[in-house]
Amino acid sequence: MAAAVAELVVLVVLAVAGPARMDRESALLRGLGLALVGLLSVANAVSAGLLVTAILDGSSGGSAAPLLASGAAIWLTNIIAFAVWYWQLDRGGPAARAHGRRPTADFLFVQMQSTDPHDADWEPRFADYLYLSFTNATAFSPTDVMPLSRWAKMLMLVQALVSLVTIALVVSRAVNVLGG
Repeated sequence: MAAAVAELVVLVVLAVAGPARMDRESALLRGLGLALVGLLSVANAVSAGLLVTAILDGSSGGSAAPLLASGAAIWLTNIIAFAVWYWQLDRGGPAARAHGRRPTADFLFVQMQSTDPHDADWEPRFADYLYLSFTNATAFSPTDVMPLSRWAKMLMLVQALVSLVTIALVVSRAVNVLGG
C-alpha cells in the first residue's frame, strides 16, 4: 500500500510539473522528484524483501493468486521507479538534456548511432526510459540501450536484481502451490 501511495505521489508531481514543461530548470522540482522516486524505490525494495521473507518462512504463498498479484505489483513498481530514475539522471535530467548542459550521455540508445538524417535531432523521452526499464527487468541485462556510466550500470544491476529475486521466488512458489 505504501508503494502505491508513493507511486501516486510521484505521478501527481510529474503531472503537475508537466512533461511538456520539463525544459525549465528547477533545483527544487528536481530534488523533490529524486526524493520521491527514492522513497518509492526504498518502499518497493522493502516490499520485495518482506514478500521474499514471507515466502521463505512459509507465512505467505499459500495461494497462488494473491502471491502472483503481490509479485506483479512489486515488479511493475520496480519498472516504473527505475524508468523515472533513468529519465531523471541521464545527462543531468530532462531540463539539462533540453538545454544541452551535459553532452555526454549515460545511456546509448540505438537512434543516437543512426546515420538516418531523420534521427539527427533525436532525443530520448520518458517512453524510451520506460522501455529501457522494462527490458532490463525482463531480460536482466541491457538489450538495445547500453549503459555508459558506472552509475547507470549499477542502477541497472540493482533493478535487475530486484526483478530477478521477485520473479524467481514468486513464480517458483506459485508453481509449487499450483502443483501441490
